Amino acid sequence: MSSRTVIRGGLVITASDEIHADVLIEEGRIAALAATGTPAAEAFTAERTIDATGKYVIPGGVDAHTHMELPFGGTFASDTFETGTRAAAWGGTTTIIDFAVQSVGHSLREGLDAWHAKAEGNCAVDYGFHMIVSDVNQETLKEMDLLVEEGVTSFKQFMAYPGVFYSDDGQILRAMQRSAENGGLIMMHAENGIAIDVLVEQALARGETDPRYHGEVRKALLEAEATHRAIRLAQVAGAPLYIVHVSAQEAVAELIRARDEGLDVFGETCPQYLFLSTDNLAEPDFEGAKYVCSTPLRPKEHQAALWKGLRTNDLQVVSTDHCPFCFVGQKELGRGDFSKIPNGMPGVENRMDLLHQAVVDGHISRRRWIEIACATPARMFGLYPKKGTLAPGADADVVIYDPHAEQIMSAETHHMNVDYSAYEGRRTTGRVETVLSRGEPVITEREFTGRAGHGVYTPRSTCQYLN
Repeated sequence: MSSRTVIRGGLVITASDEIHADVLIEEGRIAALAATGTPAAEAFTAERTIDATGKYVIPGGVDAHTHMELPFGGTFASDTFETGTRAAAWGGTTTIIDFAVQSVGHSLREGLDAWHAKAEGNCAVDYGFHMIVSDVNQETLKEMDLLVEEGVTSFKQFMAYPGVFYSDDGQILRAMQRSAENGGLIMMHAENGIAIDVLVEQALARGETDPRYHGEVRKALLEAEATHRAIRLAQVAGAPLYIVHVSAQEAVAELIRARDEGLDVFGETCPQYLFLSTDNLAEPDFEGAKYVCSTPLRPKEHQAALWKGLRTNDLQVVSTDHCPFCFVGQKELGRGDFSKIPNGMPGVENRMDLLHQAVVDGHISRRRWIEIACATPARMFGLYPKKGTLAPGADADVVIYDPHAEQIMSAETHHMNVDYSAYEGRRTTGRVETVLSRGEPVITEREFTGRAGHGVYTPRSTCQYLN
């Protein structure tokens, strides 16, 4: 690996600035930036020069919500840490935060160790972990303190999936109280799973078995109710709260209300909610199964509230909730019973491009693109300024992005280990050209030049939006 690289002539875009600048990289970190054509920039010397004229130079994406190799519904997510992080790199994402899973009856440590074993030596880009807490008890609560100290500073709980990941309000409150003390951040899957299970049972009894009923039983009001309840429990506990994969305008309204009250409540949405809808769930011949995820896709009219939330910063982050299952052999487990379709969609490779399309379409600005995809997730989960920006001292996670290249998204050409694309046939403007991870080329002019094991585990500090 060359110890010095200079990127010349590109438009450097961060969450706060846009400047035509040259970027000097030394020993895997950003060493300096200088306005293109100035004596300072001309003085940069390096073994490797990358010409970024006419291109954007942006920080590598931070996808704070992925599920590689996740066990679900009797099968496993189809992307391994090797295939999933390679696909992330192809899409301009240089850091993922995946979810280690505590199984009921087991310790947090056992779950975390199992995920370290899956990931270590296999990742093309850097990674961290959140911890799914499925079994709140006195031992678990003590373990939360230890995990925060060693850089696993966020804990996910579920108000959905009774019998699998579900926590009741008492368990949620105890975990929130603990996070209020230890500086951790509770991430909440906010859907009323107990009520949803009743609606699932009733729908199946009526013979409503197709994928579209997955969206109909997981009602927007039950997402909003759970969001409201999670916010109030966090308020009682004096704890911050991060709501994952917000999909419904009624849930956005709950976040707006809480933030207007000055509460430390944050929200994430995902590209599938911004670009897809219940129309996809209703596709004939069981094709709708490809789009089964939870929270579910909503009718198109919800999209405006999500875009507005991203513009007003009532939603702060766009992650993917990447959790792919192949249509053949995995999604098909739910033929004749939508409740048996594995929940999850592929997307880790598509996020940066779809959000650039949102810039082209006028939904968000270029700087906001970088903010919601790079800088804010890095700050939210204690990785900034090592990740998420281009500044001296930051890791040299850099993407050379061609804003004019056109592409058609397709399973034929993507690199995720899944047999369909959720965005099949969609034309987008903008494409990743070259990707550096800690200064090392992972994608070089549209060729994969990385390797499994380059990516390293990255411990995190606590949420940087809290006092």
